[in-house]
Amino acid sequence: MPKYLITGNYTAQGAKGVQKEGGTKRRQVVETLTKEAGGKLEAFYFSFGETDFAIIAEMPDSVSAAALSLSVNSSGAVAMRTIPLITAEEMDAAAKKHLGYRPPGQ
Repeated sequence: MPKYLITGNYTAQGAKGVQKEGGTKRRQVVETLTKEAGGKLEAFYFSFGETDFAIIAEMPDSVSAAALSLSVNSSGAVAMRTIPLITAEEMDAAAKKHLGYRPPGQ
């Protein structure tokens, strides 16, 4: 199953919700939502600095990952980014595909 790195930030409303319910409750909610989308939560961490949380999740496909993103982002409590992850073997396969790109001006 494809893996995704999901990062995001809470709005003031979202941060108040985490403060009220706690971190383990939020992780449980994310795990349930991920399962509902057909995926599996692999890791969930809170952070501070550029992002408020980082998640690694397996999702069956990009449609399911997009559905999860739409569901969360439309709540207004979170601004989330979803980044597809690729394995080292997939990178090897990509490196073997030589495309004829020409940079501007060359």
